Amino acid sequence: MIGVTLQTNENIDRALKRFKKKYERSGVLREYKKRTAFMKPSIEKRIQRLKAQRRQHKMNMELE
Repeated sequence: MIGVTLQTNENIDRALKRFKKKYERSGVLREYKKRTAFMKPSIEKRIQRLKAQRRQHKMNMELE
């Protein structure tokens, strides 16, 4: 559970900003999306293979 305690004389906007930053860094939304969207294993492997090819191509382009 993510929470933020208000400091004395702290602006609510500043506390909300701290909460949002903690929320993004914790990866809660990313995990939620990953669990709710089912992907067939064959499609998942294909996407991983394409990502690996793009990474490899990018590395080759940087070396040249």
